[in-house]
Amino acid sequence: MQREVEISIMKELLRQIDEKQNVDAGVLYRNSTDVYTCPDIAQQERQLFFRDHPQLLALSGSLPKPGSYLTVDDFGVPVLATRDADGRFRAFLNSCRHRGARVADGSGEASKFMCPFHNWTYANNGKLMGIPMANHFGQIDKSCNGLIELPAVEQGGLLWVHPRADGKIDLESQLGELGAEIASFGLGEWVPKGETALEKRANWKLANDTFGETYHFARLHKDTLANVLIGDVVGYETFGRNHRLVLANRGIEECRGKSESGWNYLETTVTLYYLFPNIQITVGNGTVNLIKLYPDPAHPDNPSRSLTRIIHYFTQEMIDRENASGDESVKVTAENAYEDFADPEAALTLSAVAEIFASTIDQEDYLMGEYQQRSAESGQLKYLTFGRNELPLHNYHTNFRAALGLPPLERIEG
Repeated sequence: MQREVEISIMKELLRQIDEKQNVDAGVLYRNSTDVYTCPDIAQQERQLFFRDHPQLLALSGSLPKPGSYLTVDDFGVPVLATRDADGRFRAFLNSCRHRGARVADGSGEASKFMCPFHNWTYANNGKLMGIPMANHFGQIDKSCNGLIELPAVEQGGLLWVHPRADGKIDLESQLGELGAEIASFGLGEWVPKGETALEKRANWKLANDTFGETYHFARLHKDTLANVLIGDVVGYETFGRNHRLVLANRGIEECRGKSESGWNYLETTVTLYYLFPNIQITVGNGTVNLIKLYPDPAHPDNPSRSLTRIIHYFTQEMIDRENASGDESVKVTAENAYEDFADPEAALTLSAVAEIFASTIDQEDYLMGEYQQRSAESGQLKYLTFGRNELPLHNYHTNFRAALGLPPLERIEG
């Protein structure tokens, strides 16, 4: 991020704190609850947003070297992603060309993959290498029977794949100028260190909505997140269908009395990048979390279920500090996890990050989402209200509805 942008955002956050004034869209909207409950809408979303749209798999660090691979099954197409012997990121349908069984599971390192069904074998560049008892299959042209390759692009430390072999990835159009800003954080250098998966009885858009405002911090998170982050103040800017949402942590108060040259953006803020339709990336002091939101892949046509998969990344410096401390005797609790979160000098460990997501997002935010889902399903609650201070919700749902050909959000004031 350019330094002048950092300073502008921090000034705006301090102004909002001083004036006790949040962002204001000047308009209220209502959103029909059928977008969270309608099976037909869920089916449309499944196709448009997850089958026909580029998907962000991971940061580059999840495939750290030639021979690395990972598998993903969250958006309805089984994907095998590899870094081949030349270091190139590639993606394939995780399906043997013989009878369609998957050829790999999990993640790790491998130069080749053997289908467990009949042992057809493929190189990590997708080429078919061997067929047991090949004479039973006639003259198979191996060059035409490798794994089905999917469009794959590595850019700015992000690994993108299109679920369709004939799909197109156009990141310039998809991300616009936000792509360069995200790349400026050097995300390709961050190291994965665990993940969190949250399966909930709530529509995936309700899960997404929880990342769209800080109005609830002082209320819902009064004993957790509100001890670290300041609610009711945000830096907000849209970039097409995407946006940047910046939160202030309580350390921003230490900027007062300092020259702007001494302001540290990463130590005093948390930045959330929303990438349409289902990605949130949080960038903080030494940690990045890639948050991917999906309709539940085990129940693809059920709008009341969702999966959130969060991959936690750290700088190597933070990992080295954690390893050097070597103290595993301290039980990580919500209280001391948030103490570490608030302290720029503390090594925020994987355990602390996992505890923060468990105590805040899972047990507080997503619990509210499950309540909302049941209310929507009752048939009695026809609309949800989006306040003037909930701009990200305006952006999410305006673009969801437009993409699906639904009527726009109903304006009720302004």
